Amino acid sequence: MAGKKSTKKEEPEEAPKLFYIFYNQERWDNWLKSLKEADFEGDDNSEEMPEGFRLLDGLSDDITLAVIKIIKLYQNTRISLEEARTKLRGVEEIVMAEVTDDDLAEIVGSMQMSMAVLFAAGQKYLENIYPAPEEIKTLVKDGRKAEEKDPDKAFDIASSIGSAVINGASCCGKYVRDTDEPTIFDEWLVEVERIADAVKSLKNFDESAGED
Repeated sequence: MAGKKSTKKEEPEEAPKLFYIFYNQERWDNWLKSLKEADFEGDDNSEEMPEGFRLLDGLSDDITLAVIKIIKLYQNTRISLEEARTKLRGVEEIVMAEVTDDDLAEIVGSMQMSMAVLFAAGQKYLENIYPAPEEIKTLVKDGRKAEEKDPDKAFDIASSIGSAVINGASCCGKYVRDTDEPTIFDEWLVEVERIADAVKSLKNFDESAGED
């Protein structure tokens, strides 16, 4: 006689938890240590960018990717909105803290000024504040008009453009002036372009465990 078939439903397997190493103080300190030891003078006979500035560019990429990964985790429902806000503020507190080393303060300070637009754009995106893609051209014009008389307004415009880019809009290489003396608005647009590159490179982020 065949045994009675069990009517108990099997419990669904729990999805594997993924673990991420978010940007932390140790990571920031390691970058500062490398910058401290780097050569920013370079070779007068070489057209290559000095090592220090290459590292600074790499640091900017590293921070931007770390922020966009937080937002991607939120978009993929891996973390809650409040967790995303908290993680983003955490990275901002590390990166935007005063650098007390006199040799690095000015160099890192200029990068921090550009990075400010990254954090503002990320917070705006998390608050669902971003303009439509077709508004970007006008916003760039408005930002350039405002940057001298009202830098706070120019910054607000730049961060709005950044939030639009996080949401999928295209910007901002074609709007950046090719000059040896870029304005602060140009620097912010360069960071927005860096955001665009990060968004593109992380298109498939979170498809496998252990990403950091």
